[in-house]
Amino acid sequence: MSVNFNFWKYKENAAHDHGAVYQTACCDGEAMEELEILPVDEILKKVADSFSDWTIYDGGKDFEKEGHGAFQIFTTSQIVRFDCYGMQEVAINALMDILIDFGCPLYDPQISTRFDSWTDR
Repeated sequence: MSVNFNFWKYKENAAHDHGAVYQTACCDGEAMEELEILPVDEILKKVADSFSDWTIYDGGKDFEKEGHGAFQIFTTSQIVRFDCYGMQEVAINALMDILIDFGCPLYDPQISTRFDSWTDR
C-alpha cells in the first residue's frame, strides 16, 4: 500500500487553505507566499540519521529496508513530502516526529486532514 504524508509551516497570520497548499506546494512543487522556508538540509540529515540502518539511495531521498518497506522524499524550500510504500506504523511515526520537531504538522491527503491542533494557528 502506498500513502503520502506532507509537512509545511504557515507564516504567522497567513490564511490556512490546506487543500490548496497540498495541491500547489506538495504536488506541483510551486512556492507559496503563505508558507515559511524550512531548514530542508537539516531535516534530511535528521531523517538520514534516524534511518541510518536502512539502505539509502539517490543522495538521501530514497530509503528501503527489507521487511520494513520503503519511502521517497520530495522537498522544496517550503515543504517535505514522504511517499511511503508498505511501511510499518513505527517507521511512519518516526518520520512524523522528525517534522514535528521542526514545527511542521502532518497533512494526510488520504483523509484531507491536517493535524495541527498543537500549533498556535
